Amino acid sequence: MLNFDAYFPVTSPTLIFCVVLLIILFAPIIMGKLRIPHIVGMVLAGVLVGKYGLNILERDSSFELFGKVGLLYIMFLAGLEMDLESVKRNSNRFLIFGLLTCLLPLALTYVMSLWLLGYSQTASFLLGCIMASNTLIAYPIISRYGLGRDSSVMLSVGSSMISLFLALLMLAALAASYGEDVGITFWLLFILKFAIFCGVSIWLIPILARYFLRRYSDAVMQFIFVLAVMFLSAAASEAIGVEGIVGAFISGLILNRYIPHVSSLMNRIEFTGNAIFIPYFLIGVGMLINVRTLFEGPHMLWIVFLIAFFGTFGKAVAAYLSSLLFRLPKSAGHMMFGLTCAHAAGAIAMVMVGMRLEVSPGVYLVNDEMLNGVVIMILITCIISTMMTEKAAQQIVIAQQTVLNGSLTGGQSVASQSSADSRHDNEKILLCVKYPEIAPQLLELAIMMGSRSKNSGLVALNVVYDDDKAAANRERGLRLLEQLQQRAAANDVSMQTQVRLATNIANGIKHAFREFGGSEIIMGMHVHTEVNPKFWGDFIQSLYNGLNRQIVLTRFVQPLNTLRRIQVVVPSRAEYEPGFYRWLERLSRMAANLDCRIQFHGRNESLDPIRNYLTNHYDSVRAEYTYMAHWNELPKLAGTIHDDHMFVVITARKGTISYKNALERLPNELMQHFSGKNLMIIFPDQYGEAKDDSMTFTSAQHQEESSIYATIARWIHSKRS
Repeated sequence: MLNFDAYFPVTSPTLIFCVVLLIILFAPIIMGKLRIPHIVGMVLAGVLVGKYGLNILERDSSFELFGKVGLLYIMFLAGLEMDLESVKRNSNRFLIFGLLTCLLPLALTYVMSLWLLGYSQTASFLLGCIMASNTLIAYPIISRYGLGRDSSVMLSVGSSMISLFLALLMLAALAASYGEDVGITFWLLFILKFAIFCGVSIWLIPILARYFLRRYSDAVMQFIFVLAVMFLSAAASEAIGVEGIVGAFISGLILNRYIPHVSSLMNRIEFTGNAIFIPYFLIGVGMLINVRTLFEGPHMLWIVFLIAFFGTFGKAVAAYLSSLLFRLPKSAGHMMFGLTCAHAAGAIAMVMVGMRLEVSPGVYLVNDEMLNGVVIMILITCIISTMMTEKAAQQIVIAQQTVLNGSLTGGQSVASQSSADSRHDNEKILLCVKYPEIAPQLLELAIMMGSRSKNSGLVALNVVYDDDKAAANRERGLRLLEQLQQRAAANDVSMQTQVRLATNIANGIKHAFREFGGSEIIMGMHVHTEVNPKFWGDFIQSLYNGLNRQIVLTRFVQPLNTLRRIQVVVPSRAEYEPGFYRWLERLSRMAANLDCRIQFHGRNESLDPIRNYLTNHYDSVRAEYTYMAHWNELPKLAGTIHDDHMFVVITARKGTISYKNALERLPNELMQHFSGKNLMIIFPDQYGEAKDDSMTFTSAQHQEESSIYATIARWIHSKRS
């Protein structure tokens, strides 16, 4: 028998670093399947490999070093990413909501810890500081709905800055006073030292930043300068008796205006921290957690419940009370609560400070019980935050659309107003071609959907893998594009062409799309199913998750000009999507050019604006409207789709207002019920711009197509049937 204990824990520095990198690589993938925030996934991975788990790694000096750097990095990035201008513009409301969302959770958690958990005053105050702060973990949802300028969102962002800053100040005072004789002299001296530190930092750091960043443009030198400022500020704060995370946070606030959020320097700072230092810190935190305490009885569950409930209840009271004071609608209160109730890396950073404060020899302020409770609380609040923010965002979007409908007078419809944008947009269709057998039909479709009157631009793109066969594939791509260009010229359509080498096909398409200033993408579905049996192929999912513009996927069974009917399935709430009138305009043009019937299936709320739009702009198109109560009725339509019909599915990206869980079954339903049919799948425009080159653990770039829960549900359903 092999004795595995002889090999574990791993002691070789090379193997330790290798295991950590593997965790950083695979933890987000697994957590994406489980729908768990990736920041929590890193901590859970640390629990698994630590001495209280499988004992694969020992928490050696590398975790101390990289963990310390990661801890400072978290707070430094928090300062860099704050929008200070929005705070200045609405300082009164921000201050009121910031004080409420900071002090109410602090007071409730402090009293609860003293009375119900029996913690000491200092431990209770530390826990209160943790619950007083919050992390805007659900903010990416706001970007998807285009609500960044909504009053409730701006209030939540500004108050989060204020509450985090106040919590760090109180934590700094707690850490500075710990173990010393606290009196009026101590507090006066502490305030004086802290004021001098802040004053010198505010005076000196801008001078250094202006001098260095103006004179030196080298990317490496700028990056090293910023890190040096961060560590110098952290070291200076520790020298005056304040925790280093406070100094790192303040340096981030001061450098905020000198490092634009969209600059390459900011990208390097975020990438380095999020790729190495912050994951190292989070894994190290997980290695400290003793999971055995979770199974010692209901006591631990009681602690987690109390911490999560009282802290979250305080955030809820602050949000809804502020919405009443500011006379905001109920949906705004939901939004403010959803955005401010989550806790993430900042909470871990604060609890780690408490783990270094020694109560007595060998006994520290934060024990395993509190550490475990805080980590599980993070998971719970992240789930509550994302659910509440998603619900509130949908309510606000629907309310705004309702107001818009009511504000239109004189017989003007929403369609007639919104169509102005769709009919005067800057059309530039990117045609992605790979297979010669369907490329001519894709070109014909692009011509059918484009506007002849505006002579809309057309770009044909062929992306090939940059591998050993790149030269041969590039030649084939050039020949294919040359043939398409001749066809386009015969139709009096100007077309640009490009063959692009890329190691990742999706990224190659996205970069070309931005370079050409495209408005939408038309591409065919892969035809060689024996090579790739997956419905979406290798890169489609990455493409529609990483690009917020309209994407049209098509599969042709017979020539386009022989179609007699276009059948379109519209999900509920599709009329609230920003790209609603773009796809409607394109399908209307297609039906008009083909002189075929078009039939829409959906709810009346969605069919009414479609009917108004076609009546106003395409009254010659023969359109029909069929009520479809639920998306589950989609398979029933298979019997009505003939060989000379085009079946069009308007789908939605995850997290958008028209997305529903039933869309996760779409690939299986299309393969099972609509095999051999002419098919078109449209992903409409969304708000915001996806970031290809950024990666954070609160908003990860990688998204799984389906969760493990959906996979298990499908497996159970197949067994039952």
